[in-house]
Amino acid sequence: MAYGQTGTGKTFTVGHLGANDTSSRGIMVRAMEEILADTDLETDSVSVSYLQLYMETIQDLLDPVNDNIAILEDPKTGDVSVPGATLVEIRNHQSFVDLLRLGETQRIAANTKLNTESSRSHAILMVNVKRSVAGREDALPNEDDHSSHLVKPVRPLVRKSKLVLVDLAGSERVQKSGSEGHMLEEAKSINLSLSALGKCINALAENSAHVPVRDSKLTRLLKDSFGGTARTSLIVTIGPSPRHRGETTSTILFGQRAMKVENMLKIKEEFDYKSLSRKLEMQVDKLIAENERQQKAFDDEVGKINQEADDRITEVERKFAEALEKERLKCQMEYMESVRKLEEKMVANQRKHDRDPFINEHCNGQVPIAFASEEIADIKNLLQTEIQLRRVAEEEVNKFRSQLESFMVGGDSEIVKLHKILEEEAREKNKLEEQIVILQSQLLQLSLEAEQTRRVLDRVGSGNAYPGLDSFVSQVGHSHFKDPVNGKKPPMSALFEQVGLQKILSLLESDDATVRVHAVKVVANLAAEEENQERIVEAGGLTSLLMLLRSFEDETVRRVAAGAIANLAMNEANQEIIMAQGGISLLSMTAADAEDPQTLRMVAGAIANLCGNDKLQMRLRSEGGIKALLGMVRCGHPDVLSQVARGIANFAKCESRATTQGTKSGRSLLIEDGALPWIVQNANDESSSIRRHIELAICHLSQHEVNAKDMISGGALWELVRISRDCSREDIRNLARRTLNLSPIFKAEMRRLRIDF
Repeated sequence: MAYGQTGTGKTFTVGHLGANDTSSRGIMVRAMEEILADTDLETDSVSVSYLQLYMETIQDLLDPVNDNIAILEDPKTGDVSVPGATLVEIRNHQSFVDLLRLGETQRIAANTKLNTESSRSHAILMVNVKRSVAGREDALPNEDDHSSHLVKPVRPLVRKSKLVLVDLAGSERVQKSGSEGHMLEEAKSINLSLSALGKCINALAENSAHVPVRDSKLTRLLKDSFGGTARTSLIVTIGPSPRHRGETTSTILFGQRAMKVENMLKIKEEFDYKSLSRKLEMQVDKLIAENERQQKAFDDEVGKINQEADDRITEVERKFAEALEKERLKCQMEYMESVRKLEEKMVANQRKHDRDPFINEHCNGQVPIAFASEEIADIKNLLQTEIQLRRVAEEEVNKFRSQLESFMVGGDSEIVKLHKILEEEAREKNKLEEQIVILQSQLLQLSLEAEQTRRVLDRVGSGNAYPGLDSFVSQVGHSHFKDPVNGKKPPMSALFEQVGLQKILSLLESDDATVRVHAVKVVANLAAEEENQERIVEAGGLTSLLMLLRSFEDETVRRVAAGAIANLAMNEANQEIIMAQGGISLLSMTAADAEDPQTLRMVAGAIANLCGNDKLQMRLRSEGGIKALLGMVRCGHPDVLSQVARGIANFAKCESRATTQGTKSGRSLLIEDGALPWIVQNANDESSSIRRHIELAICHLSQHEVNAKDMISGGALWELVRISRDCSREDIRNLARRTLNLSPIFKAEMRRLRIDF
């Protein structure tokens, strides 16, 4: 920060842009040049806020409309922040210079005897830098207590830094500056804030137990700059004129005292849980994809090996069959050839015997016998030859069989080898699955930590309206309501025909708490179907539900009963029956006693449905319906607030219709019951459903002149103007515009406030 007498060059030193002469650039411009040169815009972010402290009011130099910004202090860390200030992200140096030029045009200055352009406010430039820093890595141990090839993902850190550049307004003596009128008040404010800064510096230099940082907004903003966790540099500026020797002396003494102050520097880091969660999710997806790829490749390889084995076996069988067939044909041909030769030889011998008379004459002698012996010997030789050939063929066949068996044995060993490979791959797959489970557990743990951090900021929860309903219906369907033909459960609408509504309603009075809870859930589901509602009411189901709401303290029973009543309350005929049987009183009592957000959501939904009936307006208000609806906002749950907003919108719409038709006069019952402050407070809620209903309610309440003064005093006029300009729904936006155009009171107030419309 720069401190010194007015006109001694503080603004030139700190904030001069140096547009014409780059050598005269101020510290703000030079500091941003160094920051941008040392940052990577892909991993780092640089944003700035430019403020001025004028007359103890913090104003935004980048948004002049924002002229009263509050200072917030973290009760745990003591950090000071201005969340209402405009925060602009800087992408390049030229955009920063343009922002400084814009801020300088908005800064307040005046002409005094000491300085023609005397700054009348303290200018404060805040530069916020965020940088992602990688944390340490931890190895994940495996089952054998050895380091796994998986490494725990880096835990990303976010390191935050803030540079505060302050151009203090110059101290001045009124006698020398000649300030008077409003400029005199400005001088007093400047001197008071600088005096408070001097007191803090003195207290810190003397190690005083109390440092009066709350005496001025300037000292509150600069709390970290002296005696805090920041590295602080102080520039003191003095003038050469002997006339201002007193101011020069006090400035130098201020600098000497400031040099005695010691700061404790501290690096501010925090874990970036969102980035770590995204990295873990990407790693899990990558591992799953890799596992699927390996599994697919393994399956393809096994299929290929099996196919090759089948092909080889088929080929061997084919070759064996061909060889066997060839050998058989060869043996058969040789046998037929031998038989043919024997036949030819027998025929030749027979012919020779017929032609030789000597043989005919001596057929019974020794010669024929010898000839026959020779023939027999020849035949025996031929038989021996055939036997040998047959043995050779059998040996060949046995040889082929042994080859086939050896091949089969080798094929079995290959199959066993394949089985071992399959088992190894299965074990690898199990290891990968275990590693995926470890990563998923880490991701779940980090998600829980992030969720706990988020819940500190907003206590928002969610839940189902009817937990356990499906299981009960499934149980009832399997035990009592199965179709006798195909065993399938009938739809909920068929329960009337198969069981009977009276039997279902009788279970609401069961002594068994479990049966009672299941029964009320079934009735609630039946009531959700419009064709069942009339029969439920005729059978006394509505009365039974109201009795459950009155007598049972079980939260589940009350929640589901209120949900069933809300379903029945969507029918206009049922709404009058609910009111006649004291339903609104019971719903109001339940709204006052219940704490469960889902129970309150059901009760608010039932009352909201009743608010849409024109005939029930006065009775609904007299029996405490509006008070009960507004009382449920204590829950803060978005679903409950949405139903409350819907009920208020329905009530306001019915009131507007009744007033237009002439059946109602006077102020709105909603305004009389105190609903307007809550309506205005939540008119710009983040939830679109809440905002839409409240915007509609404001438009309906504003349509009648009798409510106009209350709307103006309660701040609803500003919201109506905003709705006419910014509402996302065209019908509501047109309704707001028409209301503003037709209301003389609103027109006069807007002219008084100079609101352009």
